[in-house]
Amino acid sequence: MDPNTFPTKGNLILAKNSLALASQGYELMDKKRNILIKELMGLIDEARGIQSEIDATFTAAYKALQKANIELGITYVQDIAAAVPVDDTVRIKTRSIMGTEIPLVEHEKAPLNLTYAYYNTRESLDEARFNFEKVKELTVKLSMVENSAYRLANSIKRTQKRANALKNITIPRFQVLTKNISNALEEKDREEFTRLKVIKRTKDGAGR
Repeated sequence: MDPNTFPTKGNLILAKNSLALASQGYELMDKKRNILIKELMGLIDEARGIQSEIDATFTAAYKALQKANIELGITYVQDIAAAVPVDDTVRIKTRSIMGTEIPLVEHEKAPLNLTYAYYNTRESLDEARFNFEKVKELTVKLSMVENSAYRLANSIKRTQKRANALKNITIPRFQVLTKNISNALEEKDREEFTRLKVIKRTKDGAGR
């Protein structure tokens, strides 16, 4: 038997303190969950907007690329594409929201340096290059938002699990323990009071 369940005043104080601590923990978990849900909803809305913009930009980019392939030839366009330098300016850091680490992607947006001459290309190629660059920027942003949303969703799930455990298991257990110890102490006080009354009556009767 757990000695902390014995009906003593010390255990009653411990049970009440534990109950207060568990109740406070539940309130904090609930507030954390609500804040994270609010952040998640904002990220979901942002992701939808970015995805919609990516779809529109991709459509424009492929349309321009198809036109450039027709006007300049697929092989020539592929040679130009191969000359585009690799972008290695993406940096990933983290920031914290209520203890949840989410990615912060930094990307140095460099000027659009052309790797081909104007005189032997068409406007369609410039348009395709511009739109694909825009798609890259949007994709970097979307990856950050979606990854953040995924991590927040996992954190919400863990927080909800802890809050449920406090609400449905820990708090009721200490409520019952506090009530049982209080009832037991009250019963003990009544018995002691009754015993003292009996002793007093006995003494009074003996003194007559």
